[in-house]
Amino acid sequence: MDARVKPGHDSGERGPDDERGRACLMSLIGRRLFVVFFAFLAACFVAGMIVVVAVLYPEFSDLDTGMIDQGAINVVLGFGFIFLSGFALLPALIVVLITEAFYIRSVLAYSLGGAIVGAACYLGLIPFDTNTLKFDGIVRRHLEIMTGAGIVAGLIYWLIAGRSAGAWREQRPPLRPPPPLPSHSPPQP
Repeated sequence: MDARVKPGHDSGERGPDDERGRACLMSLIGRRLFVVFFAFLAACFVAGMIVVVAVLYPEFSDLDTGMIDQGAINVVLGFGFIFLSGFALLPALIVVLITEAFYIRSVLAYSLGGAIVGAACYLGLIPFDTNTLKFDGIVRRHLEIMTGAGIVAGLIYWLIAGRSAGAWREQRPPLRPPPPLPSHSPPQP
């Protein structure tokens, strides 16, 4: 044995346990990214449905409107989904990163984050007057719809991915050793 290399010290080589641990961590992160992406798409789809129905059919509260063309609804919902997912990506990504980094799993945090994202998506489309520092042309009903859709989207995200935020960082408990062999069993090599 070389005098410079002492047992128990890092000689720069990786052991098989270290490689398995790294592969397991990468697998957990990959699965978590898939869950986050799926939850984001589901939340955007639900928020898009809410926005499209509330904005295009304000009289929908009166359920006496008769039959609605299903093909038109599908097209409008598709556009609403694409519209919301594109505008909500960056603000929602910030909320996801904060909640994952700080292990925030509260349903209230996701509802509040969704409300902020929904309001930010709406206010991002409204002209802002830099002289008076005010938004020009805010339609209060539309702001309420977007904020409400954001809250529901936050709840949907929480149901799918938010309840386990940061779980990929937690270490799993070690496996218990197998029980001892019965006394009448043959010896193991």
